[in-house]
Amino acid sequence: MSDKGDAGKPEDRNDEEVRLPVDEHIEEEVSASGKKVRARGVYLLPNLITTGALFSGFYAIISGMNGNFEAAAIAIFVAMILDGLDGRVARLTDTQSAFGVQYDSLSDMVSFGLAPALVVFSWGLDHLGKFGWAAAFLYAACAALRLARFNTQVDDVDKGVFIGLASPTAAAIVASMVWAGHDVEMGSGLAAVVALVTLAAGLLMVSNFRYTSFKKVDFKGRVPFVMMLAVILIFFLVTIDPPRVLLTIAVIYTFSGPATWIWNLVRKRGSRSTGPGKGEGEPGKEAGETKGKGGES
Repeated sequence: MSDKGDAGKPEDRNDEEVRLPVDEHIEEEVSASGKKVRARGVYLLPNLITTGALFSGFYAIISGMNGNFEAAAIAIFVAMILDGLDGRVARLTDTQSAFGVQYDSLSDMVSFGLAPALVVFSWGLDHLGKFGWAAAFLYAACAALRLARFNTQVDDVDKGVFIGLASPTAAAIVASMVWAGHDVEMGSGLAAVVALVTLAAGLLMVSNFRYTSFKKVDFKGRVPFVMMLAVILIFFLVTIDPPRVLLTIAVIYTFSGPATWIWNLVRKRGSRSTGPGKGEGEPGKEAGETKGKGGES
């Protein structure tokens, strides 16, 4: 038995020697034509797009450090476009993988966590001293917490909604704010407003407000002709004044979460106030039904 064991060792050593120092050691279960198979290596196309998003975030940091805030803000928006593409390309080409999910999350941390925080600090928050860098750090920390929470809940949460403001949207608020005011002379009052907006964007990322994710949009299916006109109208508006229009769109989407929560809260309280009038003979049953409806909303 010892001979058999020794005979297997040289073969194992040869396998180790064949591999290059940077050869792939990634082996995971992936989806292939609707089936789960074991595969080694990584998919090129979606991870190449993710690398482009990572580079855009890194470029935004370098540009912000050099005082080129307009280019930094644009680079963050380029990262947003590429981040939206990599996941959809992976789903359309059936090249989804656990490696891609983790790589995308790390890219998001750089592009939508560190880059916006460092750019906005270099642009306006450094006027506030310690409070300024503390606000920038809180934003970056909230982005990290939001991405970590998303990764742990990715299999349990409805794909049609985000729990908390998505990091790309929070980055869009900060980046468009920097883009719109990159040539404005910064004072202590304006810096305080910038700090409050940065703090709000960071805290909303770790909130429990629900936002539409648009992940269920079928890009391969047919849509009404009016939808194409709406898309063209959006492009038209963006071209008029990109930073301010994008900031307006990001702010409207950001307020949709709290507004929906308030609307559901008011509707829930309204149903409770009218509940006893409907079933005075069965108060226990009516209360149980009201509680159940509130939990679903």
